[in-house]
Amino acid sequence: MSDLPPDLPRLRTLETWLELTLREVRQRIADEERREAERARGAAARSPVPDWVVEGGIGAGPPVYVHIGGCHMAGPRSRGVARDQAVRALVDGVDACPQCRPDSALGVLD
Repeated sequence: MSDLPPDLPRLRTLETWLELTLREVRQRIADEERREAERARGAAARSPVPDWVVEGGIGAGPPVYVHIGGCHMAGPRSRGVARDQAVRALVDGVDACPQCRPDSALGVLD
């Protein structure tokens, strides 16, 4: 016993519907593959997270915090720096982020 319709007109209708549905599924697969490839290209092109970050003040103001790279508290005015620059900033009085504690990681405690 088959679940298919018994007559040719309804079988043709079903065939058309299946072809349209298959075309939609293939288009969705192609769209998702394209998005996945774009995400992969974006991840590959993204700059690596710096080890140390200095967060600048508003405008041309002095730095306000030193962070460990990737700290979620680092603001949009942050820039990656070398280890010695992060140590120098802490020694010169720039505050250490109270969340990521770069002073502990760098061995520069008050």
